[in-house]
Amino acid sequence: MQSSSNHLKQLGIQLKPYTRPITWRSLLQIFTTFVPFFLIFTLSHRLLSVHWAWTVPLNILGGLFLVRIFILQHDAGHGSFFHRRWANTLLGFVSSILTLVPYAAWQFTHALHHSTSGNLDKRGVGDVYTMTVQEYIEASRWQRLRYRVFRNPFAMYLLGPFVVFMLGYRIPMGLSRQKPTLFRSVMYTNLGVALYLTAIVALFGWKTLWLVYLPIQYVASAVGLFLFYIQHQFEDTYWERDPRWEFLRAGMEGASYLRLPRVLQWLTGNIGFHHVHHLAPRIPNYLLEKAYREIPFLQNAPTFSLKDAIKVAFADLHLYDEERGHLVGFRDVASRLRQQNVTQTRLKAATETSRE
Repeated sequence: MQSSSNHLKQLGIQLKPYTRPITWRSLLQIFTTFVPFFLIFTLSHRLLSVHWAWTVPLNILGGLFLVRIFILQHDAGHGSFFHRRWANTLLGFVSSILTLVPYAAWQFTHALHHSTSGNLDKRGVGDVYTMTVQEYIEASRWQRLRYRVFRNPFAMYLLGPFVVFMLGYRIPMGLSRQKPTLFRSVMYTNLGVALYLTAIVALFGWKTLWLVYLPIQYVASAVGLFLFYIQHQFEDTYWERDPRWEFLRAGMEGASYLRLPRVLQWLTGNIGFHHVHHLAPRIPNYLLEKAYREIPFLQNAPTFSLKDAIKVAFADLHLYDEERGHLVGFRDVASRLRQQNVTQTRLKAATETSRE
Protein backbone atom coordinates (compact mmCIF):
# COMPACT_ATOMS: atom_id res chain seq x y z
CA MET A 1 0.00 0.00 0.00
CA GLN A 2 1.33 3.44 -0.91
CA SER A 3 1.99 5.35 2.29
CA SER A 4 3.92 8.49 1.34
CA SER A 5 3.19 11.87 2.88
CA ASN A 6 1.94 13.02 -0.54
CA HIS A 7 -0.66 10.26 -0.58
CA LEU A 8 -1.76 11.21 2.93
CA LYS A 9 -2.13 14.85 1.92
CA GLN A 10 -4.10 13.87 -1.17
CA LEU A 11 -6.41 11.69 0.91
CA GLY A 12 -6.83 14.54 3.38
CA ILE A 13 -8.01 16.79 0.56
CA GLN A 14 -10.50 14.14 -0.59
CA LEU A 15 -11.86 13.67 2.94
CA LYS A 16 -12.12 17.35 3.87
CA PRO A 17 -15.61 17.95 2.33
CA TYR A 18 -17.03 15.25 4.61
CA THR A 19 -15.69 16.91 7.79
CA ARG A 20 -18.32 19.66 7.86
CA PRO A 21 -21.17 18.86 10.26
CA ILE A 22 -24.72 19.36 9.01
CA THR A 23 -26.60 20.96 11.89
CA TRP A 24 -30.09 19.70 11.03
CA ARG A 25 -28.82 16.13 10.71
CA SER A 26 -27.01 16.38 14.04
CA LEU A 27 -30.16 17.70 15.75
CA LEU A 28 -32.23 14.96 14.11
CA GLN A 29 -29.83 12.33 15.43
CA ILE A 30 -30.16 13.73 18.96
CA PHE A 31 -33.96 13.54 18.71
CA THR A 32 -34.04 10.02 17.19
CA THR A 33 -31.57 8.73 19.78
CA PHE A 34 -32.43 10.30 23.14
CA VAL A 35 -36.22 10.25 22.79
CA PRO A 36 -36.46 6.50 21.92
CA PHE A 37 -33.96 5.72 24.69
CA PHE A 38 -36.08 7.34 27.39
CA LEU A 39 -39.29 5.88 25.92
CA ILE A 40 -37.76 2.38 26.02
CA PHE A 41 -36.62 2.98 29.61
CA THR A 42 -40.11 4.08 30.67
CA LEU A 43 -41.85 1.19 28.89
CA SER A 44 -39.44 -1.30 30.44
CA HIS A 45 -40.26 0.17 33.86
CA ARG A 46 -43.98 -0.28 33.25
CA LEU A 47 -43.51 -3.90 32.16
CA LEU A 48 -41.89 -4.68 35.51
CA SER A 49 -45.41 -4.67 36.98
CA VAL A 50 -46.26 -7.59 34.66
CA HIS A 51 -43.05 -9.63 35.00
CA TRP A 52 -39.36 -8.76 34.94
CA ALA A 53 -38.78 -11.18 32.02
CA TRP A 54 -40.79 -8.89 29.73
CA THR A 55 -38.16 -6.20 30.23
CA VAL A 56 -35.24 -8.24 28.88
CA PRO A 57 -35.75 -7.53 25.12
CA LEU A 58 -36.39 -3.85 25.85
CA ASN A 59 -33.30 -3.60 28.05
CA ILE A 60 -31.17 -5.06 25.26
CA LEU A 61 -32.65 -2.54 22.82
CA GLY A 62 -32.15 0.24 25.36
CA GLY A 63 -28.50 -0.82 25.69
CA LEU A 64 -28.03 -0.50 21.94
CA PHE A 65 -29.57 2.97 21.98
CA LEU A 66 -27.17 3.86 24.78
CA VAL A 67 -24.31 2.73 22.52
CA ARG A 68 -25.68 5.18 19.95
CA ILE A 69 -25.73 7.93 22.59
CA PHE A 70 -22.05 7.21 23.20
CA ILE A 71 -21.38 7.60 19.47
CA LEU A 72 -22.88 11.10 19.65
CA GLN A 73 -20.66 11.81 22.68
CA HIS A 74 -17.74 10.39 20.70
CA ASP A 75 -18.43 12.71 17.75
CA ALA A 76 -18.75 15.67 20.10
CA GLY A 77 -15.38 14.76 21.59
CA HIS A 78 -13.82 15.04 18.14
CA GLY A 79 -15.57 18.36 17.51
CA SER A 80 -17.33 16.79 14.55
CA PHE A 81 -20.99 16.95 15.60
CA PHE A 82 -21.56 20.72 15.75
CA HIS A 83 -19.67 23.73 14.43
CA ARG A 84 -19.62 25.38 17.86
CA ARG A 85 -17.35 24.04 20.57
CA TRP A 86 -19.83 24.85 23.37
CA ALA A 87 -22.52 22.78 21.62
CA ASN A 88 -20.20 19.78 21.34
CA THR A 89 -19.17 20.17 24.99
CA LEU A 90 -22.79 20.40 26.18
CA LEU A 91 -23.82 17.30 24.21
CA GLY A 92 -20.71 15.43 25.36
CA PHE A 93 -21.25 16.19 29.05
CA VAL A 94 -24.97 15.36 29.04
CA SER A 95 -24.26 12.11 27.19
CA SER A 96 -21.48 11.21 29.64
CA ILE A 97 -23.95 11.10 32.53
CA LEU A 98 -25.87 8.40 30.68
CA THR A 99 -22.86 6.49 29.31
CA LEU A 100 -20.80 6.76 32.55
CA VAL A 101 -17.77 7.89 30.49
CA PRO A 102 -16.33 11.24 31.76
CA TYR A 103 -16.38 13.51 28.73
CA ALA A 104 -13.22 15.64 28.98
CA ALA A 105 -11.08 12.87 30.49
CA TRP A 106 -12.12 10.40 27.80
CA GLN A 107 -11.74 13.06 25.08
CA PHE A 108 -8.10 13.62 26.08
CA THR A 109 -7.08 9.95 26.21
CA HIS A 110 -9.04 9.14 23.05
CA ALA A 111 -7.15 11.85 21.16
CA LEU A 112 -3.93 10.14 22.25
CA HIS A 113 -5.33 6.84 20.97
CA HIS A 114 -5.87 8.38 17.54
CA SER A 115 -2.40 9.87 17.36
CA THR A 116 -0.60 6.70 18.52
CA SER A 117 -2.81 3.82 17.31
CA GLY A 118 -0.61 0.96 16.10
CA ASN A 119 2.57 2.49 17.54
CA LEU A 120 4.41 -0.11 19.64
CA ASP A 121 6.43 2.61 21.37
CA LYS A 122 3.34 4.52 22.54
CA ARG A 123 0.96 1.90 23.92
CA GLY A 124 -1.15 2.02 27.03
CA VAL A 125 -3.30 5.16 26.76
CA GLY A 126 -6.82 4.93 25.34
CA ASP A 127 -6.25 1.49 23.81
CA VAL A 128 -6.51 -2.22 24.58
CA TYR A 129 -3.01 -2.90 25.84
CA THR A 130 -1.15 -5.48 23.72
CA MET A 131 2.15 -7.11 24.64
CA THR A 132 4.69 -8.29 22.10
CA VAL A 133 5.79 -11.93 22.08
CA GLN A 134 9.23 -11.01 23.41
CA GLU A 135 7.77 -8.92 26.22
CA TYR A 136 5.52 -11.80 27.24
CA ILE A 137 8.42 -14.28 27.22
CA GLU A 138 10.54 -11.96 29.37
CA ALA A 139 7.70 -11.19 31.80
CA SER A 140 7.41 -12.79 35.23
CA ARG A 141 4.82 -15.51 35.83
CA TRP A 142 2.64 -13.05 37.75
CA GLN A 143 2.78 -10.53 34.87
CA ARG A 144 1.85 -13.25 32.37
CA LEU A 145 -1.06 -14.44 34.51
CA ARG A 146 -2.36 -10.89 34.96
CA TYR A 147 -2.12 -10.24 31.23
CA ARG A 148 -3.89 -13.50 30.38
CA VAL A 149 -6.76 -12.64 32.71
CA PHE A 150 -6.98 -9.14 31.23
CA ARG A 151 -7.10 -10.50 27.66
CA ASN A 152 -9.49 -13.36 28.42
CA PRO A 153 -12.69 -12.68 26.42
CA PHE A 154 -14.97 -13.90 29.19
CA ALA A 155 -13.30 -11.59 31.72
CA MET A 156 -13.39 -8.75 29.21
CA TYR A 157 -17.04 -9.03 28.16
CA LEU A 158 -18.57 -10.37 31.37
CA LEU A 159 -16.60 -8.49 34.03
CA GLY A 160 -15.33 -5.63 31.85
CA PRO A 161 -18.60 -3.63 31.90
CA PHE A 162 -18.46 -3.47 35.71
CA VAL A 163 -14.71 -2.98 36.04
CA VAL A 164 -14.28 -0.40 33.27
CA PHE A 165 -17.51 1.58 33.03
CA MET A 166 -19.20 1.29 36.42
CA LEU A 167 -16.05 1.37 38.59
CA GLY A 168 -12.99 2.35 36.57
CA TYR A 169 -14.42 5.55 35.10
CA ARG A 170 -15.59 6.66 38.58
CA ILE A 171 -12.03 6.92 39.93
CA PRO A 172 -9.46 9.44 38.61
CA MET A 173 -6.44 7.37 37.60
CA GLY A 174 -3.31 7.97 35.54
CA LEU A 175 -3.59 11.18 33.52
CA SER A 176 -6.97 11.97 35.10
CA ARG A 177 -5.29 12.14 38.50
CA GLN A 178 -2.39 14.26 37.23
CA LYS A 179 -4.32 16.89 35.24
CA PRO A 180 -6.78 19.09 37.18
CA THR A 181 -9.16 19.56 34.22
CA LEU A 182 -9.41 15.80 33.71
CA PHE A 183 -9.82 15.22 37.44
CA ARG A 184 -12.72 17.67 37.51
CA SER A 185 -14.24 15.94 34.48
CA VAL A 186 -14.43 12.67 36.42
CA MET A 187 -15.82 14.37 39.54
CA TYR A 188 -18.47 16.38 37.64
CA THR A 189 -19.55 13.23 35.80
CA ASN A 190 -19.81 11.34 39.08
CA LEU A 191 -22.00 14.14 40.48
CA GLY A 192 -24.19 14.04 37.37
CA VAL A 193 -24.50 10.26 37.59
CA ALA A 194 -25.43 10.49 41.28
CA LEU A 195 -28.20 13.01 40.49
CA TYR A 196 -29.40 10.84 37.59
CA LEU A 197 -29.61 7.74 39.79
CA THR A 198 -31.38 9.73 42.50
CA ALA A 199 -33.96 10.88 39.93
CA ILE A 200 -34.52 7.30 38.74
CA VAL A 201 -35.13 6.07 42.29
CA ALA A 202 -37.40 9.03 43.07
CA LEU A 203 -39.48 8.68 39.89
CA PHE A 204 -39.43 4.92 39.29
CA GLY A 205 -38.13 3.20 42.43
CA TRP A 206 -35.25 0.93 43.39
CA LYS A 207 -36.61 -2.04 41.46
CA THR A 208 -36.31 -0.13 38.20
CA LEU A 209 -32.77 0.90 39.08
CA TRP A 210 -31.73 -2.73 39.52
CA LEU A 211 -33.81 -4.40 36.79
CA VAL A 212 -33.89 -1.73 34.07
CA TYR A 213 -31.09 0.80 34.54
CA LEU A 214 -28.29 -1.65 35.36
CA PRO A 215 -29.12 -4.20 32.61
CA ILE A 216 -29.23 -1.40 30.01
CA GLN A 217 -25.87 -0.10 31.21
CA TYR A 218 -24.40 -3.59 31.18
CA VAL A 219 -25.52 -4.32 27.61
CA ALA A 220 -24.21 -0.98 26.33
CA SER A 221 -20.86 -1.41 28.09
CA ALA A 222 -20.37 -4.98 26.83
CA VAL A 223 -21.23 -4.02 23.24
CA GLY A 224 -18.93 -1.00 23.47
CA LEU A 225 -16.00 -3.13 24.65
CA PHE A 226 -16.69 -5.67 21.90
CA LEU A 227 -16.73 -3.02 19.16
CA PHE A 228 -13.59 -1.26 20.33
CA TYR A 229 -11.70 -4.52 20.76
CA ILE A 230 -12.43 -6.21 17.44
CA GLN A 231 -11.82 -3.11 15.34
CA HIS A 232 -8.12 -3.08 16.21
CA GLN A 233 -7.33 -6.59 17.47
CA PHE A 234 -7.34 -8.79 14.37
CA GLU A 235 -4.57 -11.07 13.12
CA ASP A 236 -2.99 -8.81 10.48
CA THR A 237 -3.53 -5.53 12.29
CA TYR A 238 -0.85 -2.89 11.95
CA TRP A 239 1.81 -2.40 14.62
CA GLU A 240 5.12 -0.65 14.10
CA ARG A 241 7.79 1.16 16.09
CA ASP A 242 9.07 4.68 15.69
CA PRO A 243 10.30 6.04 13.32
CA ARG A 244 8.76 3.55 10.87
CA TRP A 245 5.22 4.04 12.19
CA GLU A 246 2.92 5.71 9.63
CA PHE A 247 -0.41 7.38 10.29
CA LEU A 248 -1.89 6.30 6.94
CA ARG A 249 -1.04 2.61 7.44
CA ALA A 250 -2.26 2.73 11.05
CA GLY A 251 -5.63 3.96 9.78
CA MET A 252 -5.97 1.65 6.78
CA GLU A 253 -4.33 -1.50 8.15
CA GLY A 254 -4.72 -1.10 11.92
CA ALA A 255 -8.45 -0.32 11.96
CA SER A 256 -11.14 -2.38 10.28
CA TYR A 257 -14.41 -1.95 8.43
CA LEU A 258 -17.06 -3.91 10.33
CA ARG A 259 -19.89 -4.64 7.87
CA LEU A 260 -23.02 -4.79 10.02
CA PRO A 261 -26.69 -5.40 9.21
CA ARG A 262 -28.41 -2.09 8.46
CA VAL A 263 -30.25 -1.84 11.79
CA LEU A 264 -27.12 -2.55 13.83
CA GLN A 265 -25.12 -0.14 11.68
CA TRP A 266 -27.61 2.59 12.57
CA LEU A 267 -27.72 1.72 16.27
CA THR A 268 -23.91 1.75 16.47
CA GLY A 269 -23.67 5.07 14.66
CA ASN A 270 -21.64 3.82 11.67
CA ILE A 271 -18.68 3.09 13.94
CA GLY A 272 -18.07 0.03 11.76
CA PHE A 273 -16.40 2.40 9.27
CA HIS A 274 -13.65 2.63 11.84
CA HIS A 275 -10.75 3.03 9.43
CA VAL A 276 -12.43 6.05 7.84
CA HIS A 277 -12.93 7.54 11.29
CA HIS A 278 -9.26 7.02 12.17
CA LEU A 279 -8.10 8.70 8.98
CA ALA A 280 -10.44 11.68 9.49
CA PRO A 281 -11.84 11.94 13.06
CA ARG A 282 -13.64 15.19 12.19
CA ILE A 283 -16.12 13.37 9.94
CA PRO A 284 -19.51 13.10 11.74
CA ASN A 285 -20.83 9.56 12.02
CA TYR A 286 -23.61 10.17 9.48
CA LEU A 287 -21.09 10.97 6.72
CA LEU A 288 -18.68 8.08 7.27
CA GLU A 289 -20.49 5.70 4.93
CA LYS A 290 -20.77 8.36 2.22
CA ALA A 291 -17.01 8.92 2.35
CA TYR A 292 -16.40 5.17 2.22
CA ARG A 293 -18.65 4.71 -0.83
CA GLU A 294 -17.30 7.69 -2.78
CA ILE A 295 -13.54 7.27 -2.21
CA PRO A 296 -12.39 3.94 -3.71
CA PHE A 297 -9.12 3.89 -1.73
CA LEU A 298 -11.06 3.55 1.53
CA GLN A 299 -12.57 0.28 0.33
CA ASN A 300 -9.18 -1.48 0.69
CA ALA A 301 -9.35 -1.77 4.49
CA PRO A 302 -9.61 -5.12 6.34
CA THR A 303 -13.30 -6.01 6.22
CA PHE A 304 -15.26 -8.22 8.62
CA SER A 305 -18.84 -9.38 8.85
CA LEU A 306 -20.54 -9.66 12.25
CA LYS A 307 -19.85 -13.41 12.19
CA ASP A 308 -16.16 -12.74 11.49
CA ALA A 309 -16.04 -10.19 14.30
CA ILE A 310 -17.41 -12.66 16.85
CA LYS A 311 -14.72 -15.15 15.83
CA VAL A 312 -12.05 -12.46 16.23
CA ALA A 313 -13.42 -11.47 19.64
CA PHE A 314 -12.88 -15.01 20.98
CA ALA A 315 -9.78 -15.91 18.97
CA ASP A 316 -6.44 -16.59 20.61
CA LEU A 317 -4.81 -13.44 19.22
CA HIS A 318 -3.25 -11.58 22.11
CA LEU A 319 0.46 -11.06 21.40
CA TYR A 320 2.14 -9.15 18.59
CA ASP A 321 4.93 -11.06 16.88
CA GLU A 322 7.31 -8.41 15.57
CA GLU A 323 9.24 -10.96 13.50
CA ARG A 324 6.15 -12.23 11.62
CA GLY A 325 4.22 -8.96 11.69
CA HIS A 326 0.88 -10.18 13.06
CA LEU A 327 -0.95 -11.14 16.24
CA VAL A 328 -0.45 -14.64 17.62
CA GLY A 329 -1.90 -16.56 20.55
CA PHE A 330 -0.63 -17.76 23.90
CA ARG A 331 -0.42 -21.32 22.53
CA ASP A 332 1.96 -20.10 19.81
CA VAL A 333 4.52 -18.97 22.36
CA ALA A 334 4.10 -21.88 24.78
CA SER A 335 6.88 -23.88 23.10
CA ARG A 336 9.23 -20.91 23.25
CA LEU A 337 8.55 -20.54 26.96
CA ARG A 338 9.23 -24.25 27.54
CA GLN A 339 12.48 -23.97 25.63
CA GLN A 340 13.43 -20.89 27.64
CA ASN A 341 12.75 -22.74 30.92
CA VAL A 342 14.83 -25.70 29.76
CA THR A 343 17.70 -23.39 28.79
CA GLN A 344 17.54 -21.56 32.13
CA THR A 345 17.51 -24.87 34.02
CA ARG A 346 20.56 -26.10 32.09
CA LEU A 347 22.43 -22.85 32.68
CA LYS A 348 21.64 -22.98 36.38
CA ALA A 349 22.81 -26.61 36.58
CA ALA A 350 25.99 -25.80 34.66
CA THR A 351 26.72 -22.85 36.95
CA GLU A 352 26.23 -24.97 40.07
CA THR A 353 28.45 -27.71 38.63
CA SER A 354 31.27 -25.27 37.83
CA ARG A 355 31.15 -23.91 41.36
CA GLU A 356 31.56 -27.41 42.77
